[in-house]
Amino acid sequence: MAITAAQVKELREMTGAGMMDCKKALTATEGDMDKAVEFLREKGLATAQKKASRVAAEGLCKTLVSEDGKKAVVVEVNSETDFVAKNADFQAFVKAVVNQALTTKATDMEGFMAEAWNEDASKTVNDALTEKISVIGEKLSIRRFEKVVTDGCVVSYIHGGGRIGVLVEADTAVVNDAVKEMAKNVAMQIAALKPQYTSDSEVSAEYIEHEKEILMAQIQNDPKEASKPEKVIQGMIQGRINKEMKEICLLDQVYVKAEDGKQSVAQYVAQVAKENGANIELKSFVRFETGEGLEKKEENFAAEVAAQMNQGK
Repeated sequence: MAITAAQVKELREMTGAGMMDCKKALTATEGDMDKAVEFLREKGLATAQKKASRVAAEGLCKTLVSEDGKKAVVVEVNSETDFVAKNADFQAFVKAVVNQALTTKATDMEGFMAEAWNEDASKTVNDALTEKISVIGEKLSIRRFEKVVTDGCVVSYIHGGGRIGVLVEADTAVVNDAVKEMAKNVAMQIAALKPQYTSDSEVSAEYIEHEKEILMAQIQNDPKEASKPEKVIQGMIQGRINKEMKEICLLDQVYVKAEDGKQSVAQYVAQVAKENGANIELKSFVRFETGEGLEKKEENFAAEVAAQMNQGK
């Protein structure tokens, strides 16, 4: 099959690999994007762990924490353009959506969209969305929400004016300003470094085995490394796995504000716990990034104008 320039461009943006390498990968995998990423990783030409998220849609992420700090929610509401995302009417709608999400009994988007709208019980959430679309004149979408309820405390953090929304749940009997500050600092770290898991105990054995297979393929493609004794090769693979765990697991990451540049997030949490006479466990986190995983509509205004002119002929 013919490989298009657009496919090559997409794979290059996803993996950072060279253009010709991307073309070879797509040709070898008959245009299958996921398999092409794996192909490049096995050749040691890409480091992507999975299909890279394409931040595409505009809009806002917004968080809300209950007064007692025991419940919080994060929502993502999308618009077609950044211009609308900055519109006061749209922002007021997003605020209403996050208020709704904090009190909702729905557990999925279908149930959420069908329930009565808090600001007018004669409408559903979907009705309110449809009305807002007609007022703003642009396609809008309430994409997702996630709620955290805890006996400890939960804090929220918004980055980039709503581009990223984070919730962090801590299991602790002591909830004071120092503990809240610690959780907020961790939330900022999550926004910046995008961990996939809270701790390595959440990482499945299947994921580890898959990563080991990828690393073995990389070694076998390098004659110098492939010639090393099996024991050495296994040690290299385990070393690389350990390094990856420190990148994708929050508690194993180096705490970005650490003065010595070595303290892990787990050690930072333990330090704050000791200073405040508390037992603190970071239980979970939620990280939403606006447009994550959505295709971005590429605007070509010159082509659009030309098309409209041709229609008028």
